[in-house]
Amino acid sequence: MTKIKLCGLTRLCDIESANELMPDYIGFVFAKKSRRYLDPKRAWELKNKLYSGILTIGVFVNEEPEKVAELLESGLIWAAQLHGAEDEVYIKKLRSLTDKPLVKAFRIEGKEDVKRAENSSADYVLLDSGTGGTGTTFDWDLIKNLSRPYFLAGGLDEKKVKKAVEELFPFGVDVSSGIETNGLKDKEKMAGFVCAVRTAKRKEEMQ
Repeated sequence: MTKIKLCGLTRLCDIESANELMPDYIGFVFAKKSRRYLDPKRAWELKNKLYSGILTIGVFVNEEPEKVAELLESGLIWAAQLHGAEDEVYIKKLRSLTDKPLVKAFRIEGKEDVKRAENSSADYVLLDSGTGGTGTTFDWDLIKNLSRPYFLAGGLDEKKVKKAVEELFPFGVDVSSGIETNGLKDKEKMAGFVCAVRTAKRKEEMQ
C-alpha cells in the first residue's frame, strides 16, 4: 500500500482531520519563507494533539545542519525532508549529528535529475516538480525505471494521485496545495485524497 504524507499542516483543525484520516505521515514546514511556516513551539503544540501512530516529518530549505539535528533529536519530528540545495556533503554533516531518517527532495526536469535521486545517500528521496507546494506535476515517464523507492510529489490531488498510484505505485505520495482551498487545508479534500490512494489499484491488480 502506498504511504500517504499530508504536508504543510498549520492549524489544530488540520491535526484533528489528520487524526480522523490516519495518514502515515504529516509534514511541518520549517522554511521561514513558506506561507506554511511553523515555529518549533507551535509545531510542538500541534504534535501534542496528533495521534502517536502518525509520524511527523520536518521540511527544511538550506537550514543549518545543527538546527535540523536539534529538532530531530528533540523528538518533534521523526525525519527531516531537505528541499533546498543540500548536497552529499551536507547530508554527511547532518548524519554526523543525528541518525534519524533523511528525505532528500529532487526537482525532476530531466534524466540527470533522476540519476541524482537514484544515487542519493539519503534514506528516502522525494520527487517533485519544483521547490515544494507549487501545485504542478512533472513528466512521470522520466521515473518509470527508477529502481529505488520514492515519495511522489508535485501537483497531486484526488484525481491525479489515483492515476499515479495505479501507474507508478510509488512508496509514498506527498500532497500540500492539492488538499487546500484558498491557501488553507480543506478537510473534504484531505479525505478525498486519502480515499483515492487507499482505493487505487496498481495495474497488475486490475488485470
